[in-house]
Amino acid sequence: MEIPLKPDIHDPDDLRRLIEAFYTRVRADELLGPVFAARIPAGHWPEHLDTMTRFWTAALLAQAAGYRGNPGAKHLYLPIEPAHFTRWLALFGQTVDELFVGDRATGIKRRARKMGELFQAKIASARAGGGHAIL
Repeated sequence: MEIPLKPDIHDPDDLRRLIEAFYTRVRADELLGPVFAARIPAGHWPEHLDTMTRFWTAALLAQAAGYRGNPGAKHLYLPIEPAHFTRWLALFGQTVDELFVGDRATGIKRRARKMGELFQAKIASARAGGGHAIL
């Protein structure tokens, strides 16, 4: 049996490494970078990275991480289209694949796809309904 060269995601430190690498790509991306730059001032990135690490720690590892928020509501009125979700998921998947392999690595990509689908549906519903959606 071969031993994988990359580890699976095991703890919040692994998730922090993933989040930092991923958002470095997002910030440099020509499609996603401007959307994030408009919402997150440069000095607030450490707070955003902490929030995302807590979110994924709770979501993937089922560990109490102090995450409080409504990610759907945060995305509802952003100027984003399906192309933004496609790019976000592509960068996320690439980053996961470069750093990790295993059940949790596969699971985090699956959860990200499902969240993207849900967010897109809620955004479309809100836009079609004059800005009102149930989140």
